[in-house]
Amino acid sequence: MKKNSKEERFVVCIRNEGYEVSVESRKLYGIVPDPATAKYSLLRVIDESGEDYLYPEDFFLSARLLGPVEKALRAVS
Repeated sequence: MKKNSKEERFVVCIRNEGYEVSVESRKLYGIVPDPATAKYSLLRVIDESGEDYLYPEDFFLSARLLGPVEKALRAVS
């Protein structure tokens, strides 16, 4: 996954080995920008618990959403 930009707010899980209970493959997740973790190739993801935790960056792909879809998802999160 490329480094976080201000536009990135959501990611899709593509791998979850070792974290099967916390994140599901092929599922959309919100992220919390955390530049300090980027140098460790980690991403702060709001997981199934509803809390944000650090996960390997290569477990996710950036998801760019259409404006109305992103707005709706932000409203419910």
